[in-house]
Amino acid sequence: MTPSGAGEDWFERGFPHLWMPYAQMKTSAPPLAVRETRGSRIVLEDGRELVDGIASWWTAAHGYNHPHIAQAVRRQVEVMPHVMFGGLVHQPAAELAGRLAALLPGDLERVFFSESGSVSVEIAMKIAVQYWRNRGYRGRTRFLAFKGGYHGDTFATMSVCDPEIGMHAQFTGALLEQPIAELPADEERAQAFEAVLARHGSSLAAILVEPLVQGAGGMRFHGPAVLQRLRLLADRYDVLLIFDEIFTGFGRTGTLFACEQAGVVPDIITLSKALTGGTLPLAATVARRGIFEAFWSDDPSHALMHGPTYMGNALACAAANASLDLFAGEPRLAQVARISEGLHALDACREIPGVRDVRVLGALGVVELDHIDDLGALKARFIDAGVWVRPFRNVVYLAPSFTIDPDDLAFLTGTVVRVVAQHEGRQRAVGGVAPRTRDERLFG
Repeated sequence: MTPSGAGEDWFERGFPHLWMPYAQMKTSAPPLAVRETRGSRIVLEDGRELVDGIASWWTAAHGYNHPHIAQAVRRQVEVMPHVMFGGLVHQPAAELAGRLAALLPGDLERVFFSESGSVSVEIAMKIAVQYWRNRGYRGRTRFLAFKGGYHGDTFATMSVCDPEIGMHAQFTGALLEQPIAELPADEERAQAFEAVLARHGSSLAAILVEPLVQGAGGMRFHGPAVLQRLRLLADRYDVLLIFDEIFTGFGRTGTLFACEQAGVVPDIITLSKALTGGTLPLAATVARRGIFEAFWSDDPSHALMHGPTYMGNALACAAANASLDLFAGEPRLAQVARISEGLHALDACREIPGVRDVRVLGALGVVELDHIDDLGALKARFIDAGVWVRPFRNVVYLAPSFTIDPDDLAFLTGTVVRVVAQHEGRQRAVGGVAPRTRDERLFG
C-alpha cells in the first residue's frame, strides 16, 4: 500500500504547510529533503549522501536503522503499539524501568515516562515542588539554574535556561523568574554560588544542572568537581539536586551517565535522546527512593497528578529496551573512546586565526570561534562538502553516532578543519564583524 501523499512531488505539496523548528521561515533556506538513512549517512532525495556529524541532535547512538532496534519495533507493533498507562501497564515499560534503575547509580529507582526531554525536565521540576509540599513546606517553589544552561522549550523549562544567551528572549516577562548563577567551577565562584544559595535557599525546590556539558548553551564543559561541589552544597542547604542528562546520558561523555564521573547521585535525573537509539520519542524522569516516599501516602492529594497520553508508549519502550541491549552487548563505550581519540584531529583548528578554543570530551568535539558572521552560509558550506553539521552561535561541533566508521569520522574532522579555515579566511578578507543575527542564537 502506498502511503497517502507519497510521490516525487511530496516536498512541493507538503512543505508549504510545515512550520520548521528554530527557523525564521521567511528568510531561512528550505530544509533538505531526505529519502533514507543508514549507518551514519543521510541520503537526500537528489541522491547526495551526507555524513551525519551530530547523530540527529545526539539521538542515533547506534547509527541509523540498527537491525536489532528495527526488529524489536516490528515485533512490538504486531502485538501492541500502545495502550494507555492510566490503570494499565505492559511488559516493555516495566522491563525498561527495571533496567534503568539497575543501570543508574545509587537508589535512583522510580521511573516516570514521558515523550520528550523538555517534558521530562518539567516533570522533574513538578516532582521537586510537590516533594516539599507533601512534606509541609509550601514556600519552596523556585529553581536555581546556571548561566549557559538549556533545559528545553516548554514554559517551565524556559525559565531555567540562561536568560541572556538563550533562545527565549521573546518570552521575557511571561516566564517565572528563577535565580541564575555561575557554575561553581573555582573557589571564587563557589563562594558566590553559596551566597546565592544562602539568599534563596528557603524558597528553592531544587538546583538544576546539565552535568559535565552545557549543550545548547554553547557546548561548555566543566569538571566532575563541580558536580561534587553541587551535591555538597545541596545537602548543606537542604535543596534537591536535579541532573539533566538528556544530552549526556548513554555514553556521550565517555561513561554511560555523566554523573558516574563525579561519583555523585542526584535526587532526580532526566533522560531522553539516545534512550531509544534515535528511533522513537521517549523520556524518563527517575527519582531516588526518598523522593518517591514523599508521595507514598494514604492521602490522595500526595499523588503526582501528571500523566502524558502516550506515557510509557509500548513501541518506544521496546525500542529503548533494544537500545539498552546494544549498550550491554556491543562495545559502545570502547567506541566512544576511539571516537574521542579521533576527534582530537580537530586540534588542528587551534592554528587557525579566529578560533577561540578546541575541546573534546568523550564522543563530543567542539571548535569555538570568536564569531560566525553568516551562520546560514557556513551551514551551506558543510552541506556542499558532504557533511551534516549544524553550527550555532559561535560553535562548530561534532557529536556523531558511536558506530561511525573511522573513515567517516576522519572525513568529518578533516572537513571541519578545512571549512573553518576557509570561513575564517573569508571573514578576514572582508574585514570587520557583521552584526549578530537572530539565527546566531538558535539551537544547533
